[in-house]
Amino acid sequence: MKYEAVTIKDIAKELGLSTSTVSRALRDSYEISPETKKMVLEYAEKINYRPNPIALSLKEKRTRSIGIVVAEIANSFFSQIINGIESIAYDKGYNVIITQSHESFERELINVQYLASRSIDGLLISLASETRDLSHLKHLHERGYPIVFFDRIVDEIDTHKVIVDNKKGGYDATKHLIESGYKHIAALANAEYLSITRDRLGGYQAALEDHKIKYDESLVKFCLHGGLVYDEVEQALDSLFKQKKKPDAIFAAADKLTTNCLRYFKARGIRVPQDIAVIGFSNIDLTELLSPSLSVVRQPAFEMGQVATELLLNLIESKRPVKDFETKMLQPDLFIRESTSRKK
Repeated sequence: MKYEAVTIKDIAKELGLSTSTVSRALRDSYEISPETKKMVLEYAEKINYRPNPIALSLKEKRTRSIGIVVAEIANSFFSQIINGIESIAYDKGYNVIITQSHESFERELINVQYLASRSIDGLLISLASETRDLSHLKHLHERGYPIVFFDRIVDEIDTHKVIVDNKKGGYDATKHLIESGYKHIAALANAEYLSITRDRLGGYQAALEDHKIKYDESLVKFCLHGGLVYDEVEQALDSLFKQKKKPDAIFAAADKLTTNCLRYFKARGIRVPQDIAVIGFSNIDLTELLSPSLSVVRQPAFEMGQVATELLLNLIESKRPVKDFETKMLQPDLFIRESTSRKK
């Protein structure tokens, strides 16, 4: 039996009223007597009537829903961002539709097209690592569609953006390794053209220069899918360990890269930190419970989601076109644990 939602027509037929009377009663119109309102509301409650969101959206020209595109919901960083988004959106009466790109440009394109076709009121997006063509987003933005970027942003589209001070995160992580006695520090990063990669490696390179350590590009490896494909991490680490002078520490510039480094080392009996130190960007709650506990740069992901949502809702609800945009930069935290114990 096919499910059919209860409508105003059903209520009107049952109570012997016109649909316009029922509609006004549900909207608490002064034109309807208290007795009729009471009868309609009590019956609507009894049969669990809920307003048709499609009909409301046609009337209000707003769906009161926003879309999200992230790389992977299972990634703790993105799941915490989504929690932050929902904490604001639902409080303001907005529903949230979540999609995943799995670092694929093609999937990101399909997701954006789907969300736009559903007439959502605005879009929150962190770019897939494969995305270099921005025409799908530029087209929407040029038509006045509200878009806010977070985490992985672009310069070509002028809108609100929310990021972490990635350069500081990369700098602080590398500086800590140097001050702990490590001098031959490798970096494992996401796709080379992503904003987070440029900034985190910029911090890594600046820390080396400030401590008079020559930057060696052979120690920097890129993984297009940011650790989502383990084989890419394995090939990058194999390449590093085949070098004549092997690294004594790894700075992993993304969540999945960090955890897959540990997976690689465990499979090969490489001890952390005795054989190699590891520090990385990670928002996994259990990093302190690992053995050894993991030193990490932690991003304020929940707050990032909240800030991005506030900015998007301001765009959506503004009475006039918004022309002044801002980039909000949040500060990361450095947690020092056993995986970067001082080199002996």
